[in-house]
Amino acid sequence: MILISVSELAEGLASGRRDLRVLDVRWSLPAPDGRESFEAGHIPSAVYVDLETELSDHSVSGRGRHPLPTGSALQDSLRRWGVNSGDSVVIYDDWNRAGSARAWWLLQAAGITDVRILDGGLGAWTAAGQLLVAGSDIPPTGDVVVAQADLYSGSLPTLTAEQVSNFGGILVDARAPERYRGEVEPVDPVAGHIPGAVNVPATAALDENGLFRVATQLRSLFAAAGADGSTAVGVYCGSGVTAAVDLVALHLAGIEGALFPGSWSQWSSDPNNPVATGSDG
Repeated sequence: MILISVSELAEGLASGRRDLRVLDVRWSLPAPDGRESFEAGHIPSAVYVDLETELSDHSVSGRGRHPLPTGSALQDSLRRWGVNSGDSVVIYDDWNRAGSARAWWLLQAAGITDVRILDGGLGAWTAAGQLLVAGSDIPPTGDVVVAQADLYSGSLPTLTAEQVSNFGGILVDARAPERYRGEVEPVDPVAGHIPGAVNVPATAALDENGLFRVATQLRSLFAAAGADGSTAVGVYCGSGVTAAVDLVALHLAGIEGALFPGSWSQWSSDPNNPVATGSDG
């Protein structure tokens, strides 16, 4: 199981489960620091996770805007968040499942398997009339162990820029259509997409309430782009964050996908890499 509903999480919290850890990963392109919003109101027992400093390693150069952290750094963060070995981890966000999908992917890559995303995020929680609490508490230090030292070669598949250059499968670009076409580029210095890539915006995997679409709809969504599971699938976005939303959607559809962690920010930083624009791959 990848997703957990509001009612399931509320029931788990109400029962006082000691092995339930809730992580709040509020992050968006326009507002990457979500701590102030977290402290104004969050799901009870949740711990704030900073995507920029705890789910990325900005000391790494040449690997895009959000390089993956090391396994040891992620372990330190997990323990700081109070996660123990054997815990069930629930992650939520407040922006198109980007933050929670990123955290889900990283924890899975680190070998932590009991991880679920709150379907619909914080919006679904509040829409259901569930309680929010203010402030911030420091949980007791956890003891979870991350066995994977290098998450680029962890428990989930990844692609390097060289592998992307020679990719024989379907390469999915998870960014907004206008960024894929090269009409706008609000973050990176070069507009466009990787030649041969097809566009499946991460937001298309969600319905009007921010819930992931059902498996049959997701299979149709990706099949329309040629990603029907019959060949390898790779996914990228601007910097490897929102691509994780498409990877979650692929998993829900029963299709395996590999992440290009550096994504467009890494690809476009090398002037030797070709760039395509327009609607065609």
